[in-house]
Amino acid sequence: MLSQIIFYSIDRAIRTYRKLAQANIDRARIAITIDQWLVLQVIEEDQNLTQTEIAERVLKDQASVARMIALLLKQGLLTSEAVAHDARRTRLRVTPLGTATLAAVEPVVLSNRAVALQGISDEEVATLRRLLDRIYLNCAS
Repeated sequence: MLSQIIFYSIDRAIRTYRKLAQANIDRARIAITIDQWLVLQVIEEDQNLTQTEIAERVLKDQASVARMIALLLKQGLLTSEAVAHDARRTRLRVTPLGTATLAAVEPVVLSNRAVALQGISDEEVATLRRLLDRIYLNCAS
């Protein structure tokens, strides 16, 4: 029975959260997807990352990240500039419009997290984080 499989429960929770989060972003009339927001947020935090590093951080394949970056560039949320010492590389920068979009999404994200974690104590969240980290380490080794 699927409901007895912990990984099914984890996946169901994540998918339901993502659906809630996207619906609330759409309701706020912000033209960005959860995945695009993640990519933009990661680039905002470190504008020296390669596309491979961005893909690793957002847990997406490189082709999907490349498509998202192309769309974010087209929407004017990112710019791309050549790296002087490496003609094959470009450096992605979040534009003022990208920064404004991140700022607009932030209260929605915080609200989504509050809804999702309603009735769960900080101690329970810390326990869950430790358990999920342990599962990650078990599978990564």
